[in-house]
Amino acid sequence: MSSTLRFLGAPMRGVVVPLSEVPDPVFGEGVMGPGIAIDPLGETLHAPCNGEVIQCARTAHAITLRDDGNHEWLLHIGLDTVDLGGEGFELLVSAGERVSAGDPLCRFDADRLAQRATALVSPIVLTNGAEIQLEALVTPGTVVEMGEALLRWQVAVEAASAGHDEPGREETAHDEATITSASGLHARPAARLRAIAQTHAVELTLSRAGGSRVGEPPVGEASAASLSALLNLGLARGDRVRIMARGASAQAAVEAAVALLETPEAADDGGQNEPLQARPGGQQRAPQAAAIESAPGVLTGLAASAGLVVGPLVRYTVALPHVPDIGENPERERQALSQAVADADASLARAMEVARARGREDETEIFEAHRAWLDDPDLRAAAEAEIASGHSAGRAWFLALEREIQRLQTGDNPLLAARADDLRDLQRRVMQPLATEAATTVSGIDGAILTARELTPSQFVEVADRIAGLCLAAGGLTSHVSILARARGLPCLVAMGEALLEADSDEACLDVRRDRHHGVLELAPDESRLAAVDAELAGQRRQASAERAAAFDPVSTRDGRRLHVAANIASPMEAREAAGAGADGAGLMRSEFLFLERQAAPTLAEQQAEYRAAVEAMGGKPVVVRLLDIGADKQLPYLPLSATPNPALGERGVRLWQTHPDLFETQLDALLEAGRGLPLCEDGLPTLRLMVPMVADVGELRWVRERLVSRATELGIERLPALGAMIEVPTAALCAASLAREADFLSIGTNDLTQYALAMDREVASLALRNDVLHPGVLRLIALCLEGAAGQCPVAVCGAAAGDPLAGALLAAMGVDELSVEPGRIAAVKAALRRLDAGALASRLPSLLALEDGAAVRQALGDLPKAMLDADDDVPDDGTQGIDGVSSSVGEVKSGIGNATAKDNATRDNTTTRD
Repeated sequence: MSSTLRFLGAPMRGVVVPLSEVPDPVFGEGVMGPGIAIDPLGETLHAPCNGEVIQCARTAHAITLRDDGNHEWLLHIGLDTVDLGGEGFELLVSAGERVSAGDPLCRFDADRLAQRATALVSPIVLTNGAEIQLEALVTPGTVVEMGEALLRWQVAVEAASAGHDEPGREETAHDEATITSASGLHARPAARLRAIAQTHAVELTLSRAGGSRVGEPPVGEASAASLSALLNLGLARGDRVRIMARGASAQAAVEAAVALLETPEAADDGGQNEPLQARPGGQQRAPQAAAIESAPGVLTGLAASAGLVVGPLVRYTVALPHVPDIGENPERERQALSQAVADADASLARAMEVARARGREDETEIFEAHRAWLDDPDLRAAAEAEIASGHSAGRAWFLALEREIQRLQTGDNPLLAARADDLRDLQRRVMQPLATEAATTVSGIDGAILTARELTPSQFVEVADRIAGLCLAAGGLTSHVSILARARGLPCLVAMGEALLEADSDEACLDVRRDRHHGVLELAPDESRLAAVDAELAGQRRQASAERAAAFDPVSTRDGRRLHVAANIASPMEAREAAGAGADGAGLMRSEFLFLERQAAPTLAEQQAEYRAAVEAMGGKPVVVRLLDIGADKQLPYLPLSATPNPALGERGVRLWQTHPDLFETQLDALLEAGRGLPLCEDGLPTLRLMVPMVADVGELRWVRERLVSRATELGIERLPALGAMIEVPTAALCAASLAREADFLSIGTNDLTQYALAMDREVASLALRNDVLHPGVLRLIALCLEGAAGQCPVAVCGAAAGDPLAGALLAAMGVDELSVEPGRIAAVKAALRRLDAGALASRLPSLLALEDGAAVRQALGDLPKAMLDADDDVPDDGTQGIDGVSSSVGEVKSGIGNATAKDNATRDNTTTRD
C-alpha cells in the first residue's frame, strides 16, 4: 500500500505553540484531536489549505474546514472567545463555501480579544483524525509566516481516495453529570450549553439520567438548541442528567457540558437564598414562601434583598403592546417577525454593553441568556406555525410565548416558574415594533414601594433608580429580578402571594431585615412603628446632612493631622459637582474620557476648552489632569494598538507616547494653553497640574518633563504646570525616593498597584475578593512609597481605596496627604477623617503588616475599638487608647512605615529653568 505526504500551511503569522502548552484542557490534552497552535501576530485568519468551509460558529470565533483529503480542521481563534458573542470578529466566508489556501476567512480585533479572552493563542486541530501522526515543520517558539508549511502527515492513497466517497466521520459520545447550581438548569447555563453545541458543531441533547432502559430513547430528551426544551426538563440541584452529543467533536462537547453543569456558579443565590430542602432521590427544591398575611395588615415574603424603607404603595402594570390579530400575507408576516426579533436582539446587545461598562455582570449574563432565547428554534417554529394559520407576526409571537409562559407558571418547579418573567420580557420586546399602539406604563412611582405580580428584568432596570422598594406577588429568590435587586441594594420581597395585588396604602413600611430569609410589608404601620422607623431614617439623614454642612471645612483628624479630600472627575460637569460637594480640589481628572466614545481624537481647541472649564469650575482649587491613559481595558477606535498577550503589561499610558507622539503632544499643548495665566494655589504650585500614568522609573518622568519644557518654550509659556507621577507599578513604589526628587507630587493609583503587586487582574470577577489593597504586601509597598517621598513631595491616593472606609482610614494613618474620591463621597470621607485617631491607628500598623492576607487585615481593622476609627467626644486624647498598652504616637512608628510630609512647595522653582 503506497502513501503520500500532505501539508497544512499556517493560517496566520504568529508564534508557534505546541498544542500541549495551550492553557485549555480540551485542546491541551488532545481531547479534540491532534494539532498545533499559533499565538497570532496579525488580525486575519486565512485558509491553511484548499477545501470547503463546513461550519462557522455563530459567534464567528471558530471555523471548520474540510480539506481535499476529507480531513476536518478546526481553526479556533483564541480561548474562551465564544463568550464574546461575536464581538471583535468579522466572518468573511460562510458554510458551504469553497476556498483556496491563503483566502481570508475571518478578521478579528486582537486588542479587544486580548482584553476579554483567556488567551489569544489559537488552536488548529484535526478533529477527525485521532490516529494520524502530525509532524510540526516549525520549531515551537519561533515565528511562522502566513502560508508557510506548518504541519505534514502521511496518508494511505487508498484511504485518501475512499474518503471522497464518504461523508466526514461522525462520532457519538455520552456521559452523566450532576447539576450543582443552586438554581438548577436555568436560562444562563442553558444558554452556555447551546454555545457549547455551536462551538463544537454537534447535536447536543440532555435527558434525566436513569429515565429509560438501555437501547430505548431517553425520557424527556431536550436539544441544547432550544432553551425552552432544556428548562422544561425541570432539572434542579442534585439531579443527574445524561448528556449525548453527535458530531465530529462529540467527546469534547460532552466533556465541556459536564464541566459546565458540575461547576457551581460563582454567584449562586447571592448569599440570600433559603436553605434547599431535600427531596426523595437526592433532588433538591427551593422552599415555597408562605404567601399569607402573617398578621392583620402585614404581608410576608421571601427576602430577596435587604433594606428598610417607608413610602406609598404603587401598583406597576404594563399592558402588552396592541398588535393586530390577522396577518395580511404569511411571507410578509414572517419577514416582519424576523426583523422584530433582530431589533430585539440588537437592543439586548446594547443593554449588555451598558451593563458591562457599569460593571453589572449579573445584568450582562441575563441579557445574554435572553439573546440566546430569541434564537430558540422551538419558539420560532411555534410562532411561524401561528403565522401559517393566519395570525399576524405580533399575535403569532404572543401565542407562541404565552403557551410556554403558562407551562412554566403552572408547573410545580419554582425555578422554572421564575423563568416566565424572562419570556414575558421577550414577548413584550418583540411585540413592541409590531404594535399598532404603544404600551403605557404607570406613572407616579418616584420614591414608592412598587408592587406587581411579576416584573421582567428590562422593566426592573427601567424603574430601579426611581423606586424605594419592590414587592412581587410571584417570583423567587432565583429569579433574575431578585438577582438584580440584590446587585442594586434595593429592598425587595418576592413570592408574597395574591393578597399583595389587593393591597393599598398611602404609607407602608417595607422591612427586609427581621431575619435572613423573610421580610414583611406593613400595610398600616401604627404611629409608634412609623416613629421608630422615622427616627432611624432621620438619624441617617441627619448624619448625612451634618456631613454635607461641614464638607467645606478643613479636615483634621482627632490627633491633629491635616489632610485634603479631593475628587476624582472626568469632565467639567463633574468638576462643578465636586466643587459643590466641598472638594479641596480635583485629585484626578481622567482625561481619557474626553477621547472615548468618538471616532477621532479631540482637537487641541476642544481639549483646551474642557481643561480650562474644569479648572474654572473648581474655583481656584488645584486640578490634577492625568495624561492620556489608554491601553489594557481602555481602547480607542482611532488608535490601533499592536496585539500583546497581556495588555495590562504592554504599551499603555505614557509608554505609548513615543509611538503615538502626535496624540500626546497635542494633549500637552492643550494643557499648557489651558493653564496659561492661571494663578498659583496656596501650596505654591500652579492651579492646573499634570500627572503621568504608568511610570516605572524616574527616567520616564524625566523624559516627560523634557517634553513639557520643550513644548512650553515653543508656545512661549514661562511657568510650567506642576508635574506628578502616578504610583501604579511596584517599581515606582520601591523607587519613590528618586521619583520624589523629580516630581512635584506623587499620587498612588491603588487599583493598578494592587493588581500588579498581587498578579491578579482587577477585571476578573472571581479574584475580586482577594484583589485587596489591604493585603500586607500592598501596604508595605505603600509604606515604602511614603517613606521615600517624605520631606520631598506630598503623596495622594486617587484609587478606589481612598473611598473605602477601612482602607481610607488606614492610608490616612500611614501618612498620605490627600485622599481623592468620587464627588458623592466627599462629605462622608471628610467626616470619617475628623473622627479618626490617626496616631492610634498608625500604632497598630506593624501588627497589621504581620498578618497573612487582605481578609485578615480587614478583620483586624473591624475588630479594633470603635474609638480608634470613629471616636466619640469622650474618647481620651492623652495619647493612649488602652490597646495592649501601645502608645498612639505617630513618631514611634514613623521609622517603620514612613510618614510622608509635604515640603514647602512655595519655594519651588516652577519656571522652564527648573533646578
